[in-house]
Amino acid sequence: MRGEYKVPGGKLVAADVEVQAGRLAKVKVAGDFFLEPDDAIERIEAALLGASVDDAAATLADRVQHALEPTDTLVGFDPGAVAIAVRRALGKSSTWADHRFELIEDGPRDPYTQMALDQVYAEELAAGRRGPTLRIWEWASNAVIIGSYQSWSNEVDHEGAARHHVTVVRRVSGGGAMFVEPGNTITYSLVVPGSLVDGMSFIDSYAFLDAWCVGALRALGIEATYLPINDIASPAGKIAGAAQKRFADGTVLHHVTMAYDIDAAKMLEVLRIGREKLSDKGTKSAAKRVDPLRSQTGLSRAQIVEAFVSHFESLNRLARSRPTAAELARAEDLVRTKFAAPEWLHQVP
Repeated sequence: MRGEYKVPGGKLVAADVEVQAGRLAKVKVAGDFFLEPDDAIERIEAALLGASVDDAAATLADRVQHALEPTDTLVGFDPGAVAIAVRRALGKSSTWADHRFELIEDGPRDPYTQMALDQVYAEELAAGRRGPTLRIWEWASNAVIIGSYQSWSNEVDHEGAARHHVTVVRRVSGGGAMFVEPGNTITYSLVVPGSLVDGMSFIDSYAFLDAWCVGALRALGIEATYLPINDIASPAGKIAGAAQKRFADGTVLHHVTMAYDIDAAKMLEVLRIGREKLSDKGTKSAAKRVDPLRSQTGLSRAQIVEAFVSHFESLNRLARSRPTAAELARAEDLVRTKFAAPEWLHQVP
């Protein structure tokens, strides 16, 4: 059995394994990585022999780590990458190619409903009623989306929000506040099974799940790069910010908001924290910190969205879909009981 794992920004690691009586009986690790000295690969492979096929990635990575000497040099990979390749060989972890994604095509929705739909599609995947999904949002109105642990009063200027008709909502994932306007923002969500990021830390999974987006931006001529922990940027400035939620059942929600165009002055009238971030970075202009896709590509928002979908489809199996009546009814219920409820919105005052 063979498994492969391409380290985001690094090298390919492949593992060929044989199993007897539920344990690894033979392991061969290969790839285009760099490793010194030569006998280190033999120690890595020997350390994995006898491991249970049910061992977690962290357990396998520990075996590899303990086999290494202080003078060993690993470039382009690490023990965790070996563990993921082994888990994939055993069928415990999955790859993009193992899944058929659904592109959920939908019209504009209000901010509360958008928050609810993220949870709905995670529930649908966990229940087996849907496969992994890609959803590109259409906004019906201005919004500020704060992270699940952020303080409402510290993040939002209430007078500015009211003046610009901004709805403030709280999402299920952590991270910072985002200011969005219809037509000026591109937001997408990926809902995937935990097996796709099995063995990855949160930081590693951000890079892994954002890699296709970085590739799509580069295909548009933008020198895009992933910046830990959760940003995508180019030499001209920040393009996007990501956030992620891992549910108890293992389902992963990963969503990204990109600036197509931006009214920087309006953003700073609405977001308090934006002023602090500019001050902290010694930047006087928000426009210099966040550089929109419109100015970097010269393309319309619709053209960029189409290019993103085409790029994703070139890499993965993708089928078109739409929200079901049951999903929309569940979203309405979640808006009423959770996302528009004061208890949720002000859980951190």
